[in-house]
Amino acid sequence: MKALLLIDIQNDFLPGGALAVSEGDQVVPIANRLMELFPLVVATQDWHPGDHRSFASQHDGREVGEIIVLDGLEQVLWPDHCVQLSQGANLAKELNLNGVDHVIQKGTDVHIDSYSGFFDNDHRKSTGLEQLLRGHEVREVQLVGLATDYCVKFSALDAVALGFKTSVCLEGIRGVELNAGDCEKAIQEMQSAGVEIIQSELQ
Repeated sequence: MKALLLIDIQNDFLPGGALAVSEGDQVVPIANRLMELFPLVVATQDWHPGDHRSFASQHDGREVGEIIVLDGLEQVLWPDHCVQLSQGANLAKELNLNGVDHVIQKGTDVHIDSYSGFFDNDHRKSTGLEQLLRGHEVREVQLVGLATDYCVKFSALDAVALGFKTSVCLEGIRGVELNAGDCEKAIQEMQSAGVEIIQSELQ
C-alpha cells in the first residue's frame, strides 16, 4: 500500500505564523489534490510544550537562529511555535482535514526536538508512525509539507532508512533556508540516500 505523509502543514509554518516558511501556504492545495490519490493519508504535527528547550525564549541571552548544544545534540534555537493546544499548532484550516486518516504528534518531549515524523532527533523514541504504516502494510510513502530543509528532509531520510520506498513531491514542499542553499543541499542529501524527488504531483 502507498501512503501520503503530510509533514507539519500547520498554521505557525504558514505566512503570518510564528515560524513562517516563505510560500508555505502554497503546499496546501498540492496536498489536498494528492490526498485523492492515496488510500492512506497521515499528517504529522509539531506539538511542543510551552517551555520546549528548542525555543530561544528558554535560553537567556540567546537569539533565534543560534545553534547550541542541547543534551549532547546540536540544536537550532527557534521562536516559540506549535505550542500544544495553540492556534498556531493546528493543521492549516485550508487543508482538507476530512482526507486525513491519522495525525502523528511529535516534539512532545521538552528536552529534545523532533524534526522527523518517525523519531526524535537522537532516535531515542519513536512517534509511532512506523508502527502505524506497517500495521496498514504500507511499503511506499510520498511526502509533501514543511519544511524542505528540516522536517521533510529528516522524515524522508528516516523513511528510506526504515525500508520504505520513499518519494518527495518537489512542488509540494517549501523550506526555511536559514542559510542560502539549505534547501538544495537537503534535496541532494535525500537523493543520495535513495529518496526519489518527483517534480510534480502529476508524475
